[in-house]
Amino acid sequence: MNAKVRLGEFLQTRRSQLRPKDLGIPGYGERRRVPGLRREELASLAGVSVSYYTRLEQGQSLNASPQVLDAIAAALRLEEAERLHLHNLARSSATGAGRGRRPAPERVTEATGQLLEALGHVPAIVTGRRSDVLAWNRLGHALFAGHLDPGAPDRPGERPNMARLVFLDAHTRDLYADWPAKARAVVGNLRLVAGRHPDDTALHTLVGELSAKSADFASMWADHRVTACDVATYEMRHPLIGALTVTQQTLSHGQGQGQGQEQNIVIATTKADSPARTTLALLDQVTPQHDPTRQGVRAGSG
Repeated sequence: MNAKVRLGEFLQTRRSQLRPKDLGIPGYGERRRVPGLRREELASLAGVSVSYYTRLEQGQSLNASPQVLDAIAAALRLEEAERLHLHNLARSSATGAGRGRRPAPERVTEATGQLLEALGHVPAIVTGRRSDVLAWNRLGHALFAGHLDPGAPDRPGERPNMARLVFLDAHTRDLYADWPAKARAVVGNLRLVAGRHPDDTALHTLVGELSAKSADFASMWADHRVTACDVATYEMRHPLIGALTVTQQTLSHGQGQGQGQEQNIVIATTKADSPARTTLALLDQVTPQHDPTRQGVRAGSG
């Protein structure tokens, strides 16, 4: 799918999700053939002509200014992450991005490896652009994927992928009491990444695989929701230690090793003096100690 089509689908889907009555648009008792706003209604809210907005949805206008895009974002009631996503899609459409490019190998920097080891008593994992697990510490492995080989991130061809685990792995699905919330966050984040990197063939392959294997993923992907997964609280149901509520925080490292890579450290924390803090301490006690070089924290692995 090229960039023009992605931009048009995003605009059409988000327009269809807006209810006229929520925006103060009178319906006069009329019956609508399609849900959501009409093109002319959205164009009026954004302050652009209907013909111009129509061309934009159809991929025929390639020079939308930042001001026009912001006006359309405001009319669509987009949040900040979604507004940035719209700009990324429009930029890709204008430049013709979307041609396949071989992705660069993802490696954990020495500094990131040191940070991961320093977080010895806090569950932490390092993920790449496409949510591949590049490394994890002992507790990160135990909390998120204790049923998998702790040395898997060291082997590029066998690296776990958090999106695959959430949608295709029964163990991971059962970890989250509110699985749909976790799943929507994963899909929303992938949408955000896809907007920033329209030429990432490996990402498109992952999306195609998940769409084919999971009806839930396909439905959520078609919704075109965009989510920046910076901080989220989840109730987890761990098979060894039981229920606990954790706050998952994602710390972005931006450009990994100056090669256009994106690496994130996902950390799970608990409230002080909470039952979850005690439960997490129990996981620390029952999790065997491993050689750190077999846990994917070796600098430059991959």
